[in-house]
Amino acid sequence: MSDAQSPVTGRRLGWTLALLALAQLIYALDLNIVFVALPEIGADLGFPGQTQQLVVSAYVVLAGGFLLFGGRAADLLGRRRIFVLALTIYALSSLAGGLATNPATIIAARAVQGIGGALLLPSTLSLINTLFREGAQRNRALAVWGGAGASGLTLGALLGGLLTENFGWSAVFYVNVPLAGLVALAALVVIPRDAARTERRKFDVPGSLTVTGGSTLLVFALVEGPELGWGSPLVVGAAVLAVALLVVFVVIESRSADPLMPFRLFRNRSLTVGAAATFIFMATFGVLPYFLTVLMQTVHGYSALETGLAFLVPSIAIATGTQLGERFASRIGIRSTLLIGFVVGAIGTVGLAFGFDADASYTALLPGLIVSGIGQGIVWTGMWIAAATGTAAHEQGVANGIASTALNIGNAIGLAVFTVIADIGTDGTTGDELRAATADGEFVVVLLTAVGMAVGLLVTLFLPRRRPALSDDAKPERASVAA
Repeated sequence: MSDAQSPVTGRRLGWTLALLALAQLIYALDLNIVFVALPEIGADLGFPGQTQQLVVSAYVVLAGGFLLFGGRAADLLGRRRIFVLALTIYALSSLAGGLATNPATIIAARAVQGIGGALLLPSTLSLINTLFREGAQRNRALAVWGGAGASGLTLGALLGGLLTENFGWSAVFYVNVPLAGLVALAALVVIPRDAARTERRKFDVPGSLTVTGGSTLLVFALVEGPELGWGSPLVVGAAVLAVALLVVFVVIESRSADPLMPFRLFRNRSLTVGAAATFIFMATFGVLPYFLTVLMQTVHGYSALETGLAFLVPSIAIATGTQLGERFASRIGIRSTLLIGFVVGAIGTVGLAFGFDADASYTALLPGLIVSGIGQGIVWTGMWIAAATGTAAHEQGVANGIASTALNIGNAIGLAVFTVIADIGTDGTTGDELRAATADGEFVVVLLTAVGMAVGLLVTLFLPRRRPALSDDAKPERASVAA
């Protein structure tokens, strides 16, 4: 079976990378843009305060559940096809969200948007990992892609505040419609066609259903546990059913002739360690923006726009780190790059913790934000390079689905655990006492994330010291692609 796409060289390759980076910008932008609009959405559509989080949870749960499915779909149905389909889903669901007149509609729109995100992330990564040669060329592409994601996080907070204040909450949904639509149309012109397939492969429907159902229920339990209570019948039932479905999935995959997730892929230490690094990354670095937002808005009383502006510094630091990660990976290897990233990130995060004080100013956060952000960017680039290294081209989609699923579940578990820890000592407090207790709880949490980064450093030691040799079917398809 040939997975090679239509030839692409020189300038067209540059335009392809620009388009894939823009898609990542849209994906990252949408992660933050809705947060600042939640109070207005709740007031306009009649959401009780405690249920507004469903607008966020619906996206997170469905995105997490469908990532592995999205990766497999990219491998079997075509990376460009799934990329365009994902952006189309994004545009249409965003339009539906902006037009929503009741809570059920906007929650459903966000859920469908989550499915679009689950198709978009692995298809974008698999396009990068097959169109760009493994090594310096791919490392540069992933650094550009990662920098676009870092920019999207900042633009999401800023744009969300500006649009909500000037045009109302529906504008945070409408902005995605032209962006996603234009990128989808441009992809049909710029990104090379998917190759014609000469070998029929099954989609592994039983495996797809069980892993998607199990992953979705697991993320649901982790996301809703802090809101509904860990003893809630709904949360406990979802967790039990998730475990049962995932066990069935393992049994199905072990017996399937053409499995959704071939377990032999985990023999590749780069993929296994890369996936573990993505899990640790999102459980540590990935939860910091949430606690920073709480510190700035709840403790210090920043407006949505002021909070967005405050995130400019860490976002620039993260974008800088992604570029350093590319240079390090190309010169000293992935293992050393990740070690440096986790060390720098842990040191910076310890410094950041001391800015989590009810009476501290923004300047107290700055050194930690900069150093931690640089470490975060280095790890972000390095972990995706690790996850893609040594995997055959026709299985890049599912490999990226594995890493992306680990990323999403890491974030859900990190938030579930750390929000519980952060809330210890806040019960029964109000006013200045509550502000102080919130800051103190978050101080402990940020220190614990630094400990988690140290664990990431230890996991990284299991990476091969040198890049593993590729098998014949894993060697770069685009040998003719210009650097």
